[in-house]
Amino acid sequence: MPRYTPEQLEKRNASVWTDIQLILAPIQFFVFLIGVILTFLYAQNDQIFSFYWVSIAILFKTLLFGLLLVTGAYFEKEIFDTWIYGKEFLWEDVGSTVAAFFHLLYFVMAYMGYSENVLIWEAFLAYFTYVVNALQYLVRIILEKLNERRLKAGGMI
Repeated sequence: MPRYTPEQLEKRNASVWTDIQLILAPIQFFVFLIGVILTFLYAQNDQIFSFYWVSIAILFKTLLFGLLLVTGAYFEKEIFDTWIYGKEFLWEDVGSTVAAFFHLLYFVMAYMGYSENVLIWEAFLAYFTYVVNALQYLVRIILEKLNERRLKAGGMI
């Protein structure tokens, strides 16, 4: 199910927001990996380092996630003329909203005084929602690249 018209593909390929997303997404993935490793190591042995580092890791992951949400909204506005929840990116935006909810929930629960054990599981849940959301983006990117090749082969772009 192609999402882009040939004109939208040209806009996408020329957009600064595409470049920004291509830079931020791998950085976010790297921060995700560090966060999961730190969280896992702390869950296995809380004597290795302070719980503070688990919270710092998810803080940076959440900030990057938020930055990608904002730049993604600008991207959608430029290409599809809608800020968020447009038909072309509906499921990705819903997935991002769910993942953002669980990332922010970690800090709400920390503020409310939940135990470190509960916060560890909440961090893993936030990371899991990110993985699911990232996978759906990757599937759509692969499908769109196949569509773009098809359009180029047919001389449409």
